[in-house]
Amino acid sequence: MDERRFAPQLDALSQTLRVVQLSGAIFVNGRFTAPWCYQSPAAAVAASLLEPTAERVVIFHLVTEGECVAELGNLPPLRVRAGEVVIFPQGDAHRMGSAPGLTPAEAGNLAELLSRRPGSIIYGGGGARTRMVCGYMACDARLAALLLDGMPPLVRVALRGSGAGAWIEASLRYALAEARSPRPGGEGVLAKLAELIFIEVLRRYILQADDGDSLAAGRRGWLAGIGDRLVGAALKSIHQEPARPWTVEELAAAAGTSRSVLAERFQQLVGRGPIQYLTEWRMILAAKLLRQGSQPLAQIAEDVGYQTDTAFSRAFRRAYGAPPAAWRRRQSAGTALQA
Repeated sequence: MDERRFAPQLDALSQTLRVVQLSGAIFVNGRFTAPWCYQSPAAAVAASLLEPTAERVVIFHLVTEGECVAELGNLPPLRVRAGEVVIFPQGDAHRMGSAPGLTPAEAGNLAELLSRRPGSIIYGGGGARTRMVCGYMACDARLAALLLDGMPPLVRVALRGSGAGAWIEASLRYALAEARSPRPGGEGVLAKLAELIFIEVLRRYILQADDGDSLAAGRRGWLAGIGDRLVGAALKSIHQEPARPWTVEELAAAAGTSRSVLAERFQQLVGRGPIQYLTEWRMILAAKLLRQGSQPLAQIAEDVGYQTDTAFSRAFRRAYGAPPAAWRRRQSAGTALQA
């Protein structure tokens, strides 16, 4: 697939990811032989062990050899082959196994398994072999909602179809070997690779759009909007100049369409109108600036498109439930407690 056609949309994704605070890790390096099956808990349950301070955790599995089946609720079993990643954007409990319908192995001590990352699992009945790494990505709940809401509960993407995917797999093999050695730094490299895997999954998901027509492909959500030619162009404009006093007419002109077409398509895909989205994005940017330091509120207000700090304070309080100054103090206090 020619990625150049999607360059504006991928630019908007890059701009967003610069704001999103991501953290994560590869937490299991598994070698399985058929028959095998294990139950993965809901992300909300696993988060207390994986990333206790995280508001949202997304679990993913990358198959590096062989194949397996992912099962989630009443959805049809999904076969995942080497070079493919399966993620669970809504954090649902799920099963991974060599075939559908197998009884999961009895749960072990997850806390003990995660005491050294990545934990190693060797399990199964001696048949066909599957190798898999399991990881997670943690981020702010509001930003996770922006990125992930509207995605299906189970998503599979192929990494081996991209140059970045081949590099990630090679780097992952090296980093896993380093993590087993006494030399320092291996776990930090794996954390960065977990972030890269997650980002590449989002990119691949966008590029899987059916000729850019997300509505025809039945997709909804922010990533579907990014992958859409018209909505993606409007989103790119918003992200490039969030402080600009955009109107729907101006965004439509930038996207090369009419006001009514953009407004309807934006609402259908993203679930809100363009100006409502602009306000939400400004508040996310403001929250990042408030976390970062002691920049005056008036300056932050101007940076995100408000003429007065009073108007900014009112909008921020509606979004976050507290005035900017109080919210900043609360964040600083929480950071100090974690240190």
